[in-house]
Amino acid sequence: MNPRTHFRLVVLYVLVGALLLVLVGRLWSLQVLEGEHYQGIAAQNRTRDIVVPAVRGMILDDRGRPLVRNTSALVVSVDRTTLSRQKDGGKSIVKRLAGVLGVSQDEITKRIRLCGPGIKRPCWPGSPYQPIPVEDHVDPKRALQIMERQEDFPGVTAQVQAVRDYPNPEGASAAQVLGYLQPVTQEELDRRTGLKVTGYSGVDLVGRAGLEAQYDTALRGEPGFRKVLVDSQGRVTGTAAEQPPVAGSHIVTSIDAGVQGAAEKALQHAVEGARKAGHPADAGAAVVMDVQTGNLVAMASYPTYDPSIWTGGISQDEYDALLGKKKGEPLISRVTQGQFAPGSTFKISSVSAAVKDGNSLHGTYDCPGSYNVGNRAFRNFEGQGYGPMNLHTALVKSCDTIFYRFAYQEWQRDGGMKPRKNPSDPMVKMARNFGFGTRTGIDLPSESMGRIPDRGWKKSFWEDTKEANCKGAKQGYPQLAKTDPARAAYLKAVATENCTEGFVWRPGDAANFSVGQGDVLVTPLQLVRAYSAVANGGRMVTPRLGVAVMRPDGTVERRLGAPPAGRLPVDAKVLKYIRDSLGDVTKDGTAAGTFGGFDFKTVDVGGKTGTAEVYGKDDTSWFASFGPLKKPRFAVVAMVSQGGTGASTAAPAVREIWEAMYGLNGHKKPILKDGRLPAELPKITGEGAAE
Repeated sequence: MNPRTHFRLVVLYVLVGALLLVLVGRLWSLQVLEGEHYQGIAAQNRTRDIVVPAVRGMILDDRGRPLVRNTSALVVSVDRTTLSRQKDGGKSIVKRLAGVLGVSQDEITKRIRLCGPGIKRPCWPGSPYQPIPVEDHVDPKRALQIMERQEDFPGVTAQVQAVRDYPNPEGASAAQVLGYLQPVTQEELDRRTGLKVTGYSGVDLVGRAGLEAQYDTALRGEPGFRKVLVDSQGRVTGTAAEQPPVAGSHIVTSIDAGVQGAAEKALQHAVEGARKAGHPADAGAAVVMDVQTGNLVAMASYPTYDPSIWTGGISQDEYDALLGKKKGEPLISRVTQGQFAPGSTFKISSVSAAVKDGNSLHGTYDCPGSYNVGNRAFRNFEGQGYGPMNLHTALVKSCDTIFYRFAYQEWQRDGGMKPRKNPSDPMVKMARNFGFGTRTGIDLPSESMGRIPDRGWKKSFWEDTKEANCKGAKQGYPQLAKTDPARAAYLKAVATENCTEGFVWRPGDAANFSVGQGDVLVTPLQLVRAYSAVANGGRMVTPRLGVAVMRPDGTVERRLGAPPAGRLPVDAKVLKYIRDSLGDVTKDGTAAGTFGGFDFKTVDVGGKTGTAEVYGKDDTSWFASFGPLKKPRFAVVAMVSQGGTGASTAAPAVREIWEAMYGLNGHKKPILKDGRLPAELPKITGEGAAE
């Protein structure tokens, strides 16, 4: 053997030895250093983790009647991850599943695809790693075929699970109040530690609106798990570990199902009546509040929808209908999110401001048919004049010109077109004290603020619209001029004025403000809160729906209190004067015709009509009320957009609600015994049924 060959053999021996050492070292590392880790992985290959869903808590009314509850159903779900591991991507499994369920293969494929841009429903909006439900009310015979032939349906499960049910007690839907559930998305799972990947259960269905969203954490509960042993074919052979789920708690609300049902029915009747009279009546709201506590007894919104539409998935057409204007955007709660000019119902704020600004509460004021504000005549409703009167009569007869005068004089004292450095703006400040222009703090998501325009808002709005206004002032509106030249000329004149001095708080702005017109917008919830403050002597209560959280066994977990009430800066004598005045509106004022024959002896109701003009649309109809007059308990407000006058549409709805609550005018029995709400929390059994 020559030296070169010998050298090569030595190198080979060294290389082989090194490889052997590396192999031995790696084996030692795997078996000794990381042995426990890989032993656990090996064990996982023969075990499966199954999430045991927690039953979601119910939402109950003030007497314990379920507004939302759970029912058991056989649910078939598909695991996308398992399907993707099949040779054909799971197409053959989907085809077999479609045959068993009696639906098309294309339908199941659509249901398990992930939602995204350009993807129409049905699709899966949740996490791609969760089992996706494809059928939520499966016939037991069909489910049995899937469970008995698991080898033919890898990734497919059929289990009895709880699904949401909406029983509509006493005809109460309350869809916008209750909200709805949707699967948790992967993005939410990535950023919210409180949510867990669980499969189709009450945990991974998250509240998206209403009370379901507001109290989601309490309602959701905690899921359990079961670690099962499986063989090579995935069949369960035993249980390795198990932890039971913790059921979600129940939410007791202040909603009374009877009053809620009556409010929804009254609102429907008002809309139908307005349409028969030739008005579009495209939206509406009715709300009942306990004036002493702020608890909301009923919240009805029109148009509405059946909340069970969310159970088991929703089609694209159904989803578009809920969001689209064609059906009136029924997902929107007009009580908390609808913003409308309040008309004369706003005068409770304006009269308080006028008196605080120095006008006599017991003075006499002229009520002509029109009043010149600057160089423009502002008219009463239908131009009718009433002559000299006091503020009591001004509210009863709803005289606008008295309030125009108050507003114009206040505007002049503040400097007019050249305002002083710190203008007093008493009507604007008083409106804010009444809670207008700010959120009420109700325990619901997505509440609108309304709008109280002032000098700062006017300037900001002018800055945002100046470019468009100046363009309109220069070019006019040629397309509109061909079809409606008068309208085009009007818009050009308005654009010219807004372009040059749109930031100025004009006398017309102040005059419109005083009667709840112009740029003033309020929500029905804000208005019922304001009337509650007048009724209860000046306490600005915070609206509340949640009363208590109760465990599944019926014990009280915690009570849901409201923040302390604020104080309305209005003298008690002024508030009493307003209450007495509003008490005559239903007997000798603008609502006397509507309340003719009403049983005032059983419940004496006072209120105020409102007819708000909207350019290019029919008037918004309002009626705000409270009662009984001597010891007020409730405030009831109704509104119908494009519904006509307050006396013709909203006032009849409010009367119908009062009569239902107190059992008047043909109602067999009152919804509220002695006009009172339950004083105690309802008693709930372990099954969640009211005793």
